[in-house]
Amino acid sequence: MKRLTLILATMLCNFTGCAQEEASNGTTIPDAEIVAEKLAVPWDIAFLPDQSILFTERGGRVGHIEGKTVSTVGQLEVADVGEAGLLGLAIDPDFSGNRRIYLYYTYSHGGSMYNRVSRFEYRDTLGGETVLIDSIPGATIHDGGRLEFGPDGYLYATTGDASVPSRSADTASLNGKILRLTTEGSVPPGNPFGNFVFAKGLRNCEGIAWTGDGQLYATDHGPTRHDEVNLIEAGEDYGWPVTCTDQTAFKCYRDFTLAPADITVAGDYLLVTGLRGNQIRRINLESGAEDVFFSDKGRIRPITEHDGFIYFGTSNRDGRGDPRENDDKIYRISGDVFTRKEPASAGLRLP
Repeated sequence: MKRLTLILATMLCNFTGCAQEEASNGTTIPDAEIVAEKLAVPWDIAFLPDQSILFTERGGRVGHIEGKTVSTVGQLEVADVGEAGLLGLAIDPDFSGNRRIYLYYTYSHGGSMYNRVSRFEYRDTLGGETVLIDSIPGATIHDGGRLEFGPDGYLYATTGDASVPSRSADTASLNGKILRLTTEGSVPPGNPFGNFVFAKGLRNCEGIAWTGDGQLYATDHGPTRHDEVNLIEAGEDYGWPVTCTDQTAFKCYRDFTLAPADITVAGDYLLVTGLRGNQIRRINLESGAEDVFFSDKGRIRPITEHDGFIYFGTSNRDGRGDPRENDDKIYRISGDVFTRKEPASAGLRLP
């Protein structure tokens, strides 16, 4: 059925003349369907059990999409400055029973900026906040912010170094880390340092995802190139403030600035969004070969796989992009576009 959907979409584009783009391996990809538009920096996307969508906007809005109807279900008071604001979103695995969702956001207090991870009740509107981790130093840059549930049932949160590189390697600091916590805000068994820290040595991690066999991958922003995709192990140090090499990272982008944001898994591939790179980058998990998709939509931030489709959002209204008509948008396209077994292009042309 998914392949039939893709074929019909391609035939429709051929008939109506809608725009199509070529991936870097020369294959034609049908234009993605617009799920929502006229948004303001959508930062994260997650699905409720009824298949409707929750999303965050960096300015503090929690939005809901059902069909083509977009509504506001919550508005948080956040420090929406630079890279800070309302960021990550996760849905409790037992949402049908407990109605819980989780948010990562930046706030101001006493002239300083901090981040927190909070649990909320969602019953058509947002309410009932319980703070799980508080007072993570924040900043207008390197603010982290992704939330995801792992296959172990624990909640993972990514943080940036908040522009203080020495914090990343310090296990007493929550900055520059991947954190792991229970849904009640306690330290789960097996955390390597006896606190919330799961992995360290990151500069500004904004994406994490697990493969089907439980391998954890994460993105990390580098300083003027040297962006990374890393295979994450508990307790490991991923090097910052030392920049990556091909030997120290699963992927080290030394020749251009990708500015990797979110990451998801589609079949045998990692899909990584590029902000400055203006693309979705497909990475073969076995060979490491890469292809570029959707280089025509500007800055791309959130991405997730759901029910055979890939959903992704633009971030052209974040102060660094070039907004297009009706930006920002959330799109979807059949996952088959990414999982087809064409060979990766030889000598990938980098932007």
